[in-house]
Amino acid sequence: QVQVVESGGGLVQPGGSLRLSCEASGLIFSTYIMSWYRQAPGKERELVAVIYNPDGHTNYADFVKGRFTISRDNGKSTVFLEMNSLKPEDTAAYFCKVRQSSRVYWGKGTLVTVSS
Repeated sequence: QVQVVESGGGLVQPGGSLRLSCEASGLIFSTYIMSWYRQAPGKERELVAVIYNPDGHTNYADFVKGRFTISRDNGKSTVFLEMNSLKPEDTAAYFCKVRQSSRVYWGKGTLVTVSS
């Protein structure tokens, strides 16, 4: 069975950087999509970034373009979200989503707090 585990969240000052990781295990097919979402208290969950496998194509929400980068490791089992120039409005729980065919798997999330 597929397991999805995020890590790397924490407290960071405005303008700072943070790197999130998402490790997905149990993927047995070559075609899958891994995405980062975030959800702040009282707000809807929103898409942050996407990476498509095996081609490696990426896409980003407008509000993170130029600041965030999604990438994968050599084995394509882990994706990263490098966040730069963080703003207080980036404060949220960040979730990793894996989609393979019609199956969708979610991690439990990792908290990111941007505050002085």
